Amino acid sequence: MKSSRQRVVFASAAATAALAGLLSLAAPLAAAQTSTPLSPASAQGTAPACVARDVVKQAKKVTIRNNCGRTMHVKLVIDWGPDGQCWTYRPGEARTWTWSQGSYGKVVTC
Repeated sequence: MKSSRQRVVFASAAATAALAGLLSLAAPLAAAQTSTPLSPASAQGTAPACVARDVVKQAKKVTIRNNCGRTMHVKLVIDWGPDGQCWTYRPGEARTWTWSQGSYGKVVTC
């Protein structure tokens, strides 16, 4: 039969091991809560105002023009449909895009 002292030492060791286990899990959990998930939508920011958008919602058409004075990398985000790919626009360059599914969401940097 174990003595009272042995039981206290055993309980103390078990509690210390359990606490150490919890603390080892706390750091990764805290990091996961403070970090931003790297989904395509969150990794990109809305393109600046110097990237002009001329949207015709009924025709599902948008013209994107780079008025920034520097090269920009942007893509078209379609709500409830497939997004466009990342394109490089030189200063003054414009492209017109159409889509068949979803609606205009925004233009983001990529």
